[in-house]
This record gives sequence, structure tokens and C-alpha cells, in this order.
Amino acid sequence: QVQLVESGGGLVQAGGSLRLSCAASGRTFSSYTMGWFRQAAGKERETVAAISWSGGSTYYVDSVKGRFTISRDNAKNTLYLQMNSLKPEDTAVYYCAGGYRVGVTIAPREVDYWGQGTRVTVSS
Repeated sequence: QVQLVESGGGLVQAGGSLRLSCAASGRTFSSYTMGWFRQAAGKERETVAAISWSGGSTYYVDSVKGRFTISRDNAKNTLYLQMNSLKPEDTAVYYCAGGYRVGVTIAPREVDYWGQGTRVTVSS
């Protein structure tokens, strides 16, 4: 009932920046936690960053703290992930997702709606 569409991925040199966007449409609720997840080749999907739409609390996995910033624009129903100082290990498919009545430390199993993903490739 909720559609999420990611954009902004691509190829970037190490040390560069990308800004991912996630546009949401369809049914909405006030209690959704939104997050960015990524899955690299041969690895499990992990939570990268998340934000509470109602409370504004954020979560970041340790490996991206200080480099990535998650934000939202509720008026535009859009979620963002600003990624700076990118490293080759950030290479993955990045997914936008939402969980209803889930804490800011949202795990993949708690996700109710997934986007299709956008590829991020960081070259050395």
C-alpha cells in the first residue's frame, strides 16, 4: 500500500559524495520509522541509518557515523541519505524502507515496505 522509489545512486570515486533520495507514495501513517539499508555482494542486508518521522531520532551504523546523514522532508514525503567521504566498502545496493510502529533501530525483519534499491559503487 506504500510505494518507495529510490534514486541518486551511481559510480563515485573514493572520497566523493552522493545524495540518495526516496520518494514515498500511497498509504501513509504518522508512526513510520524510515531507514536506509544496504546489501553488498555476499553479505547480509544491514541497517545503515534510520529516522523516526514523528520524533526525529536517528540511528547510524558505526561504520558510517560522521560520514552519512539521514534526513526527511515530510511535506514532500521524501527521505534522503547524504553520503560523504565514501569508501569502497560502501559499495552495495541501497534500499529505502519503512516500518510501522518500529523503533529507530529498525532491523530488516521489521520492515513493512521496501523500495527497489539503487546501486552505489565506490571505486578506489
